[in-house]
Amino acid sequence: MGKTNGKTEVENPNLDLEHELPASDDAEEEQPSTRAEGPSPQTVASPEVERLKVERDTLLDRLARLQAEFENARKRAAREQQDYREYALVDAVKALLPILDSFDLALEAPGPEASEFRSGIELINKQLHDTLVKLGLRPIPAKGEPFDPHLHEAIEMVDTSEAKDHEVLEELQRGYKLKDRLLRPAMVKVARNPKS
Repeated sequence: MGKTNGKTEVENPNLDLEHELPASDDAEEEQPSTRAEGPSPQTVASPEVERLKVERDTLLDRLARLQAEFENARKRAAREQQDYREYALVDAVKALLPILDSFDLALEAPGPEASEFRSGIELINKQLHDTLVKLGLRPIPAKGEPFDPHLHEAIEMVDTSEAKDHEVLEELQRGYKLKDRLLRPAMVKVARNPKS
């Protein structure tokens, strides 16, 4: 390297900055090549690169299709779940319709006697209970049973020696289970008998 006017010049044997132009590419081709004859790495890799590009494009296309299928399945499942929520009570309501019809007929009847009216209401009550039992509703036994905090809600403790300690004396409101799930606990009065 040489310095001219404070600037660094790069010495190049093929380039004389003052007098000569750089040698042309044709001149290089005339010089004997020290490299081994054969295809260049770019030529060898080209079919392999093209194959990989095609494979990549195929995989990306498959991925896009699978994502679309997954999104469609997710939307379909959400729609089915919404439909299930909206129409889950259809069977229960259909089962209760005859009872509603019986109430309507009882109320439209012209001035029945009190005993006839009562027997009609008792029949409708039995019809309602039978229908609910078919749907899986079960009353929780309470009166005379030992107090169970999982099934009973104690409203009052009554000191008495006529019943066992923690025995349910009175059912204030009936409790129900739907199959194995507690719908509401029975509201009860419970005996307290420290002598038992």
